[in-house]
Parts: sequence; C-alpha cells; structure tokens
Amino acid sequence: MQSEHTPMGEGAANAVDAVVEKAQEVGAAVADKAQQVGSAAVQKAGQVAANVRDAAAVRAVQVKDAVVRGATAAGKAVAKKASAVKKAVAKRVTSATKAAKKATSPAKKASAKKSVAKKVGAKKAAVKKSAKKVAKKVAKKAGAVKSAAKKSVKKATKKVAKKAASVKRAVKKAAKKVTKKTAKKAAKKGGRRK
Repeated sequence: MQSEHTPMGEGAANAVDAVVEKAQEVGAAVADKAQQVGSAAVQKAGQVAANVRDAAAVRAVQVKDAVVRGATAAGKAVAKKASAVKKAVAKRVTSATKAAKKATSPAKKASAKKSVAKKVGAKKAAVKKSAKKVAKKVAKKAGAVKSAAKKSVKKATKKVAKKAASVKRAVKKAAKKVTKKTAKKAAKKGGRRK
C-alpha cells in the first residue's frame, strides 16, 4: 500500500483535486448561464406585458375617437333635420297667412290666424322634443361605449399582468431546474473520475 507522500499517491490526489475543481467551474458556469436565461426571460415577459398594455390603451383611444365622431355626426344630423323642419314650418306659416289674408270675413281671418298659430306651436314643440330625444340617445350611447372601452382596457391590463407573472414564475422554475440538473451532472462527472 502506498503512502500519500509517495509520488504516485500525490499524483492521484492532484488528479482528484483537478476533477473537483473542474466540476465546480462547470457548475458555476451552468449556474451563471441559467441566471442569464432567467433574466432574459423575465425581461421579455416585461416587454410583452408593456406592449399589450400600450396596444390596449391605443385601442381605447381609437374607440373613444370613434364614439366622439359618431356623436358629432348624429348632432349635426339632428341640427340639419331641425333646420329643415323649421324651414318647412315657416313656409307653411307664410302660405297660411297669405290664405288667411285672402279670406273675406274678419271671423274667418281670426280663425285662420289661430289655426296657423296652433299648428306652428305644435310643430315647434315636436321638433324640440325630437332633437332633445336624439341628443339624449347619442349621449347615452357614447357613455356606454366609453364605459365598455374603459372596462376592456382594465381587463386586458389585468390579463397581461397575470400572464407576465405566470411567465416569470415558469422561467424562475426552469432556471432552478437547469441549475440543479447541471450541478448534479457535474457532481456525477466528478465522482466518476475519482
């Protein structure tokens, strides 16, 4: 049996030390690599989350703009319709007044005037009511769309955050697993060389 101090025993000890050192170096390198992979994955997940959040915000702005455009168009249409009705009423009033002037008896004149005034009043009230109703409807629709857009953005942001957290966890787990596996492999390799 040879002593540790013999050249052969010393060589074996040096070989074992070299194997252990190499295994430690490999383990450290693998751990570094796993950490880099994990960091890159976490960064990527953050970028994905930010992109989705930005896209949701852009979509919300687009929806809002579309609602505003629709409301403006509806308002213009109502104003145009009201103007047309007003013109038609004015035309009728003029023709009715002319007809009333042509009537011979004062009683007929008074009656025609009253009838015209009544008709004009009723028509004006109907136009006002119709315009008010349309404006109310447009405002209600715009409010509903705005609320839906806000809700959609909130939901998308929440979903993205959840997904990012899930990806982060998965990456962390994978990195841990790779590090453990590599360390085990390195230890096995070192043990075999002994």
